[in-house]
Amino acid sequence: MGRLSPRSRRRPTNGCGVSDRYRCCIIQASSGAITSAWVLGVLIARASGRSLGEFMQERVFAPLGMRDTGFSVPPEKLQRFPACYQGTTDGRGLTLYDGIADSQWGQPPPFESGGGGLVSTVDDYYAFCRMMLNKGRHGRERILSRASVELMTTDQLTPEQREAIFFDGNSSWGFGMGVLTRRDDLASVPGRFGWTGGLGTSAYSDPREDLIGILMTQRLMDSPEPPAVFSDFWTTAYQAIAD
Repeated sequence: MGRLSPRSRRRPTNGCGVSDRYRCCIIQASSGAITSAWVLGVLIARASGRSLGEFMQERVFAPLGMRDTGFSVPPEKLQRFPACYQGTTDGRGLTLYDGIADSQWGQPPPFESGGGGLVSTVDDYYAFCRMMLNKGRHGRERILSRASVELMTTDQLTPEQREAIFFDGNSSWGFGMGVLTRRDDLASVPGRFGWTGGLGTSAYSDPREDLIGILMTQRLMDSPEPPAVFSDFWTTAYQAIAD
C-alpha cells in the first residue's frame, strides 16, 4: 500500500526497491492541473453533500473493488505502508521524506484534495487503469461514460500551453492525466495515457496494445526528467510485446 500523490497539508485559504502489490507510491500532477482539480473537488463535495473521499468511495473505489484506496491509511494497514525517500543534496545518498509510524498519511488530511493525496496499491490502481482502458466500463458496470474517458485521454492543450509547461515535445495533457502525442522512442506510443509522478511512480495505459504498466518506487524524482529506471521499465515492457 502506498501514496498515490502528495496530499494537501492545509485547507485552501479561498475555501474552495520497486514496491509490490502491498506497497505504494505517490503520483504527482502538474501544478497547473492541481488548482483546477482542487476547485472541482470542492464542487463535488458541495454538490453531493458529503466529503470528496466519501463520494469517490461510493462512485469509483467500491464499484472497482479498490479496497485499499483512500486519503489516509487505517492503523491496521500501516504495516503494509513503506517509507518514502528523497535524494540528498550531494546526490550520494537518501534521506527520509515520509516515514511509517509518523507518516502524514497515518491520519485523515485537513483537506481532501481533488488534485492529489490518495494512497493505494498496485492492484487497486490496476483496476482503475483497466476501467479507463475499457472506456469507462468495469465488467458489466459503467463507471464513467465513454465520451468522458475519451475527453479525459485526448490532448487538451494548445502548442503555446505545452511550451509553458515541462512537456518534452512528445506529450501533452488531457483532463487529469498526460497523453502521448508523438513517438520518438520505443515506448512513446501516441494515444498512451497516464502520468509519471514526482514521488517516484509511472503508470500508463496503451489502447493500441491493450497494455497497462505500473511502476512504483519509494524515491522522489530529482528533476522533471524521469530517472533511468523509468525508461528501462517502459523499454523492457514494449520489447516484451511479441506479435
